[in-house]
Amino acid sequence: MYLLAGSHNFLLMESVNQSLAGRTAILKLLPFSHKEMTDGGVLPNTTNEQIYNGSYPRLYDKHLAPFEFYPYYIQTYVERDVRQLKNIGDLSRFIRFIKLCAGRIGQLLNLSSLAVECGVSVPTINSWLSVLEASYICYLLRPDWNNFAKRLVKSPKLYFYDTGLACSLLDIKSPEQLDLHFARGALFENMVINSFIKQAWNEGRDIDLRFWRDNQGNEVDLLVYDGDKPSAFEIKSGETFQTNFFKGLTKWAAITGADTNHLHVIYGGTNSLTTTNGQLMTINDINQ
Repeated sequence: MYLLAGSHNFLLMESVNQSLAGRTAILKLLPFSHKEMTDGGVLPNTTNEQIYNGSYPRLYDKHLAPFEFYPYYIQTYVERDVRQLKNIGDLSRFIRFIKLCAGRIGQLLNLSSLAVECGVSVPTINSWLSVLEASYICYLLRPDWNNFAKRLVKSPKLYFYDTGLACSLLDIKSPEQLDLHFARGALFENMVINSFIKQAWNEGRDIDLRFWRDNQGNEVDLLVYDGDKPSAFEIKSGETFQTNFFKGLTKWAAITGADTNHLHVIYGGTNSLTTTNGQLMTINDINQ
C-alpha cells in the first residue's frame, strides 16, 4: 500500500510499469521539520546547533554527530545515486560543484561562474543542477516577476533542503564556527525557508514561494503566495531587533500597495512583537 522511496525517488518512475494515474498520491517527506523536532524533544538548543546539525532523521534516531553522518551520506550519494542517474565521468568535479553550490546559498544563480570554477560547460552545470533538484539536495527559489514599473531581477536563488548537509560541504566543524562564518546569515535564511516548505509538504499541499529584488538592490527574501496577495518575509539571523530590518519590506509595500498585515520579519531572537511596520517573528512562529 505504501512505498517509501528514500533517496531513490528519482529512479522510482523508471521502475514502475504502470502510470498509476488516479490511483496514487505522492507525499514528499523532507528531513524533520522544526515542529517535528520540537514535538519529539530532539530540537537542538541553539540556532547554531540547529543549522549545524541539520534535521536528517538518522542523526537523532542513532544519536550520531554530524561528522559521523554527512561525509558518508555525500560519499554514498555521489558514488551510488548520481552514477545511476547520470553518467558523470569526473566525480571529483561534481563534488567540487556541490561544494561551490553550498558556498552560494541565498545568492543569485550564476551558471557561467559555476561553469568556469568547475572547468565544465554551462549545459553541464544545468544538467548537474537537475540532478541535485531531482534528488532533493538543492532547490531554486524563483523571483517574483510582477512588474510594478521597476526592472526586476529574474535569476533564481539556490538553497539546500538541509543546512546540516550544507555545513558539511562548507567544512564547518562545529556550531561555534558559525558565529564568524561568512555563510551564517545565508544558512539561517535557508533554514527558515525550509520551514515553510516542510510545513506545507507535511500537510500534503504545494506552496508558492518566491523572492523579490529590483535593479536598485531593494529586496524581500521571501514571498508566500496564498491567493492574489502574497505575504512578505524578511529573514535576519541577528538576535537583536533593529528597525531597519523592515527597510526592504517597506519599499516593497510602497510599490505593491500591501498593508502591514502582510509584512513580516523573521529573526534569530526569541521574542515576537507587533510593530507599526509589520510583525516581528521567530522561526517557532512559522509552525504555529
